[in-house]
Amino acid sequence: MMLPPGAVIGMVGGGQLGRMSAQAAARLGYLVHVFSPEQDGPAAQVAARNTVAAYDDLDALRAFAEAVDVVTFEFENLPAESLALLESLKPVRPGAKILAVSQDRILEKQFLNDAGIATAPWVKVESLEELEAAAARLGLPAVLKTTRLGYDGKGQAMLRASEDLAPAFARLEPKPLVLEGFVDFGAEISVMVARGVDGAIRCFDTVENRHKHHILDMTLAPAPLGPDILQEAQGIARVVAERLKLVGVMGVEMFVTAKGEVVVNEIAPRPHNSGHWTMDACPCGQFEMHIRAVAGLPLPPAVRHSDAVMKNLIGPDDMALWPQILATPGLIVHHYGKTEARPGRKMGHFNRLFPKGALPGELGIEDALGLVE
Repeated sequence: MMLPPGAVIGMVGGGQLGRMSAQAAARLGYLVHVFSPEQDGPAAQVAARNTVAAYDDLDALRAFAEAVDVVTFEFENLPAESLALLESLKPVRPGAKILAVSQDRILEKQFLNDAGIATAPWVKVESLEELEAAAARLGLPAVLKTTRLGYDGKGQAMLRASEDLAPAFARLEPKPLVLEGFVDFGAEISVMVARGVDGAIRCFDTVENRHKHHILDMTLAPAPLGPDILQEAQGIARVVAERLKLVGVMGVEMFVTAKGEVVVNEIAPRPHNSGHWTMDACPCGQFEMHIRAVAGLPLPPAVRHSDAVMKNLIGPDDMALWPQILATPGLIVHHYGKTEARPGRKMGHFNRLFPKGALPGELGIEDALGLVE
């Protein structure tokens, strides 16, 4: 059943993904009610309504659920009890089962492998002795990660020698941890996939993601790779969406190995930083696609009319260039409404469009982005 215009979509989380989702919802005639501990966060600034409360405040969650028609979220790290309460009161899209998988790296990797999808080799680690055995089995270098609460390079440690094991194990919390074998990759790619209430699946084009200091710096759409790899990545994203019975948008992050093999790194059942290019390069971008799915609307084709480069604006250094960015022709800017530009904080992004099929090479991209490269 499609939600009519004027219906209220509950958004758990108050960051920039919620902000851009709320803006897309408003264009479709919906009101967004944000639930977040933050008084004046990016999403609350553009939403129709706002509840300020902790994510484990069950009374506030009950009142929030009574005030909305459907619930979605913009980040995964929500208490299981809170999600269960919301799902008992209103439809939650995507649902709690998907969140349980995406919140825990071990469950996530087990799910992917059970679905026949390749990941980096991995071992669950609960003690230093198990870590030493896992390192001997997988070899070094390897990456030790928390199973929960890791993002933008947080919650992980690169292990290059045996003396790295004990300090990393002592530092990383909570336990258990997961040790991942090192992937000799040639590119990091991702696919944004959407699935509707009716089971219809739409895949945006495969893109290449480039990072600085473990934070996404730039996305190239489409990824400058061979067509077989691009199609394989989309096929993997479709399988994941179907197996999870996703309703909404999901980012599937992958590595392309030096041998041309595609392995999944992680999934994120929400709009994703690597899908921001779709806002300006597609008739229906990832945020509108997510709202359409959550509201039970038809999903249009996930097509692009342009090639694109998305550039993140991180911390005080990038924001110092804001006046020049605004003055550079061809840059489509998106500011997140955050007042304090802390190091490593995502403050906004811009998209630069090119004619379809005309994404330039490295020097052309640097020239098109102007002062920020």
